Amino acid sequence: MLPARTQDKPAQESSSLARTETMEDQSLSDRSQMTLATNNNTEGPPAHIISKASVALPPVTTTADADIDIELSTLGQDDGNHLYEVQWEGGDADPLNPRSFSTFRKWVIYNIVCSSALCVTFASSVYASTYGQLMPEFGISRLVATVGLSLYIIGLAFGPLMLAPLSEFYGRRKIYLTSFTFFLIWLVPEAAAQNIATMLVGRLLCGLSGSAFLAVAGGTAGDLFARNQLQAPMVMFTAATMVGPSVGPVVGGFINQYASWRWTFYLLIIWSAIDLVLLTFFVPETYHPTLLRDKARKLRADTGDGRWFASIEKTKKSIPRTVAIATRRPFEMLIFDPMCLNLCILSALLLGIVYLFFGAFGVVFVGNYGFSLSELGLTFLGLFAGVIMGAVCQPWVYKDYLRRNKRREELTGEIGVSEPEYRLPPAIAGAVLVPVGLFIFAWTCFPNIHWIVPIIGSAIFSMGCLFVFSGVQTFQVDAYPLYAASALGANTFARCSFGAIFPLFGVQMYERLGDHWATSILAFLTLAMMPFPYIFYRYGKRIRARSRFASA
Repeated sequence: MLPARTQDKPAQESSSLARTETMEDQSLSDRSQMTLATNNNTEGPPAHIISKASVALPPVTTTADADIDIELSTLGQDDGNHLYEVQWEGGDADPLNPRSFSTFRKWVIYNIVCSSALCVTFASSVYASTYGQLMPEFGISRLVATVGLSLYIIGLAFGPLMLAPLSEFYGRRKIYLTSFTFFLIWLVPEAAAQNIATMLVGRLLCGLSGSAFLAVAGGTAGDLFARNQLQAPMVMFTAATMVGPSVGPVVGGFINQYASWRWTFYLLIIWSAIDLVLLTFFVPETYHPTLLRDKARKLRADTGDGRWFASIEKTKKSIPRTVAIATRRPFEMLIFDPMCLNLCILSALLLGIVYLFFGAFGVVFVGNYGFSLSELGLTFLGLFAGVIMGAVCQPWVYKDYLRRNKRREELTGEIGVSEPEYRLPPAIAGAVLVPVGLFIFAWTCFPNIHWIVPIIGSAIFSMGCLFVFSGVQTFQVDAYPLYAASALGANTFARCSFGAIFPLFGVQMYERLGDHWATSILAFLTLAMMPFPYIFYRYGKRIRARSRFASA
């Protein structure tokens, strides 16, 4: 039986709705909240699946980030049919909404994702420990061996430009499983490589495949946690992407001193296989539009009514067009937005130095202190310690952010409104710590000064890097709300580009200029970039008002 038209008997419809909802399957009522979108007064579907709070449906998009610019077709059709959009029942409380999961389950899912991201970044740096065996076995120079590191990071730079928009169509889970499966597959020819060509091709394809976790993991955090709960997950993800490069040489040093270089890749195969199993069985789909699409399909199958839809099903944009936009706009922001450009250059410079250290540490600690390969790997624990110290400080950073927001509310009377510039104080502090740490490292790496002192300098540098990365990235999300994905894509591309280039000249620079002045040049570069976070903190609001991409 169909309900009466809304303009004729609204009271009768409401009464009929109340009666039928109690008679139908309670699970459908509990899991489905529908919004009625009408353009005429024709009859709707059975009353038991119409929400009590039926309102006209406004234009919607498939993602909160308008960077994808997905367009919907007209909701009311000329054939006189109503369309009914599937939404969450009770918002985040809907049992199908990932944000309704228990805290334990949320963190299990996110820990598995971060473990996979850690594996990907670990694979970038652990390769540097194999140079000593690869060079005589394949008859190559150190520079050619280093190309394998650079190609991997180039893959990390370009992969997110394609994989991030694809996750908006296919969801997180399919991207994770497909990309990590290929990541595992491409590790096999690397482990079995009989020549450098096989190794280099495998490294590039591994980087492209593994980059999905750098592109999509932040979106998974937003799927699982509400906005006011994102601080801890995002700090964990940022730390994971920095811990990997710093721990890789530690593990790789012991493997390559006491076993064949192939065990470096055997370890990665074992780790990635375990992560792939965990992803398969414990990480469900979390992308909200995809889940709502599945919900709409089930309703259409159960009711036989084809008018139920999810917003993602109404998109007109093709996948190639979406990928083209996602690929083009980060470069437009780097070219036309000075604020985005300078913050990306600062972040890129720091990651470039981190990867340059994979070669420079060998020149410094083997040349000055006579360290073995395993002992050389342990020197990277300074970078690891700096990341941990930076992560431990994040609760105080967040409290400072809340304090600034509260003060603004008291002065302006605007509740719930924040300034993006309030995200920059940790970047300001980090921009100071970075050159301090580098200068300490530069002028204490003498044979007559204990080796722990330059390692302390590297820890201070690493702590500053974490502060800069977290401050810049959260600022970009807030300052470019409509183009946050593009802003972060620009940042990732710039960082990985520098990370790929710097190792190619690092060892040569240290051998020609000496340990002290080579590191000092890097310190002076970071010193030149140091004022920019403060400049954007002080004048960012004015700059945003003139930006093509930032919010005013």
